[in-house]
Amino acid sequence: MKTAIIGGGIGGMMTALNLTKEDLTTRTITIYEKDERLGGRLRYKERDGYKVDEGPTIVLLPNLLISLLESAGIDCEQLDMLRCDPLYALHYEDGQTFYKWSDEQLQMEEIKRHYPGEEEGYKKYMTVMKENFNSGKEAFLDQAFVDRKQFFTLENTRKLLKMHVYESMNKTTSRYFKSKRLQEAFSFQSLYIGGNPKATPALYSLIPYSEHADGIWYVRGGYAKLAQILQQELERRGVTIKLKTAVKEVITEGNVATGIVEEHGGLQHFDEVIVNGDLPMMDRLFTTHKTKRTYEPSSGCLLIYAGVDGAYDEQNIHQFFMSNEHEQHMNDVFKEKKWHNNPSFYLFNPSMIDDTLAPAGKSVLYFLVPAPVNETLDNEAEYVERVLQRAEQQYEGLRERIEWFEVKTPQDAALEGLFAGGSFGIAPSYKQSGVFRPQFQPYAYKNVYAVGASIHPGGGIPIVMQGAQLLVDHLLTKEMKERRSHA
Repeated sequence: MKTAIIGGGIGGMMTALNLTKEDLTTRTITIYEKDERLGGRLRYKERDGYKVDEGPTIVLLPNLLISLLESAGIDCEQLDMLRCDPLYALHYEDGQTFYKWSDEQLQMEEIKRHYPGEEEGYKKYMTVMKENFNSGKEAFLDQAFVDRKQFFTLENTRKLLKMHVYESMNKTTSRYFKSKRLQEAFSFQSLYIGGNPKATPALYSLIPYSEHADGIWYVRGGYAKLAQILQQELERRGVTIKLKTAVKEVITEGNVATGIVEEHGGLQHFDEVIVNGDLPMMDRLFTTHKTKRTYEPSSGCLLIYAGVDGAYDEQNIHQFFMSNEHEQHMNDVFKEKKWHNNPSFYLFNPSMIDDTLAPAGKSVLYFLVPAPVNETLDNEAEYVERVLQRAEQQYEGLRERIEWFEVKTPQDAALEGLFAGGSFGIAPSYKQSGVFRPQFQPYAYKNVYAVGASIHPGGGIPIVMQGAQLLVDHLLTKEMKERRSHA
């Protein structure tokens, strides 16, 4: 069987690796990637000896990540993973700095220091969320919902109600914390997958819980190193990789795909097609049977990459600068669809623990500002200056020490092929989660499949990898049944 994978992001790469391990299938696989390297969102921004992750930086769910890599036959000793504790610092405009810890006792002491009386709420939060995490993973992350009846079982309904998934993440935190700042500190993580804390279902409260339970990690050399390791293994296994080769069209006959047309080449015949990309953008590949739904994109990001003379070793590798107007910032991004003048933002300082990313005596920084999609930033230079000024409250003399920086807007992301310029696929809203999220067979073709951040179970590197595993399990089960029927 000949399989084409259109798009070499983490979903496409993991699908190919799982299909080629231990000769479990008779497939020969070709990956088509329009860029000059595989990895999708996992890639570097490089300039004059500086190197920093261009996309994801925070490594969550390490146990799931390692388990999925090992299942695909990857030697995880190649990944030099470092644990970050404290997890990160939250800096407020009034000068307060609140640390998040994976160590329970240290977190309790930090809460007592800043928010006395809230300690019991934290303990209760962790106890309930541990139970929710275990049941939620089994009920949602570990299952595909091609058949909706698999989702709407009595057992799942009970779990949904018990987890209060009809509430938002922000509403859920209010059950445990009185302080508005603590409520924000345990719900803003919806931004990791491009969701509004006040609209993202409580199911995703598993993200802030997992930070404390499993920790936040860093891959030495950057998260994008994972893509390089996977590509090397794909090449070793004989997977054909066509870089700088965009696909113009998927050729179909009735409800079957028969091949693909390369943008600057000819027709190539395949027995099976797997699409790895933001689902709404993939409709362009088909002349018929396009998706009929309209989708809400995730939030976008204003990204600033900077090469700095010197080091700021006294700071944390991950930091969040929280605006006094954080709630309004979220409202502007997700509802008003406009840029907020005093935004909250994230700062990544990997050079603090990794000297491989910059010339000697220098360092790299990465800024991420949640931003609206489909809205042009007219005063880009002024807006960037405002962010850098705020960062100087912790990074003294920052602007004078910057030797290089680049800016990436949601409009730039849209030009690269991300849906509406959103950085995380479609939004993790109620109507786009679980059974209501596109599944791995969203088109009316019996041999066309999809994988990626916009497909169930959703965005985030380990979660997309889980989606690839679910898809491969389905494909191998289907292949086994067909072999038996012809035996």
